[in-house]
Amino acid sequence: MSFTDIRNPRWIERLPSGVRPYVLLMRLDRPIGWWLLLLPSWWGILLASGGNITARTVFLMAIFWVGAILMRGAGCVINDLWDRDLDRKVARTAARPLASGAIKTEDAVIFLILLLLSGLGILILLPFSTILLGMLSLPLIVAYPLMKRLIWWPQAFLGLTFNFGILMGYTAVNGALDLSVLVMYVAAIFWTLGYDTVYAHQDKEDDKVAGIKSTALLFGTYSRPAVFGFYAAAYLLLVGAMMMAGAGWMSLLISLGAGLFGGYHLSRWDPENQPASLKMFRCNREIGLLIVLALCV
Repeated sequence: MSFTDIRNPRWIERLPSGVRPYVLLMRLDRPIGWWLLLLPSWWGILLASGGNITARTVFLMAIFWVGAILMRGAGCVINDLWDRDLDRKVARTAARPLASGAIKTEDAVIFLILLLLSGLGILILLPFSTILLGMLSLPLIVAYPLMKRLIWWPQAFLGLTFNFGILMGYTAVNGALDLSVLVMYVAAIFWTLGYDTVYAHQDKEDDKVAGIKSTALLFGTYSRPAVFGFYAAAYLLLVGAMMMAGAGWMSLLISLGAGLFGGYHLSRWDPENQPASLKMFRCNREIGLLIVLALCV
């Protein structure tokens, strides 16, 4: 297999053989996924707190960190249950535990239930409005893997789903939503449209054969300008949300650094090169962390 998304860091190799497939099923070998789920929730927490780092802020950021790992894992299990037959047809995903048969379907369902119960245990520590938003996100999580079979914009649906943490983090601090956080939520949707279109370029040829839809296939040779547009919209809306919340010049300067960092890496992105798409996708963690820093000051 010439190109796979399975990684085998040393800490995974040291685990018991029976545990290893479940760690891979949760994608714990690739933390970029839970980072991209976690960072928007930290944005929401910090936007609501005005950048004031209190004991409560740190507690909430820690709670959402654990929750992001659990729910990203649950989302991966749901995705792989939907896609186990399709994954066998794609070089990058054929070695995944369900596709390869390392984990049985019924065992994956039991594991999913345990992850969801663990996530619920985290969720009930938060205010009622946050719990309600968390419950509303579940149908989106379940439905997302179906979207790539139905529409050319599954990346937009992922944006709606993956960035619910912004709304949840904000309400965990303030108890209610306002316009600034809604603008930030829309900004994050455009951000996800950008980075997941980049990610989808790894599978273009396999997706054509399997009948999978994506913005990478939809835009084709126009993917670079489309992705640039998504990132530009995300940046402008994000800055707008921060200004609405009273951000100072230092915050805006750091957010400009995030924009320039992302623009530089995007200018070097080759959509026809799979490793280059993966590299561009991964740099979004640093972009998100720079926004966290901007919100902290």
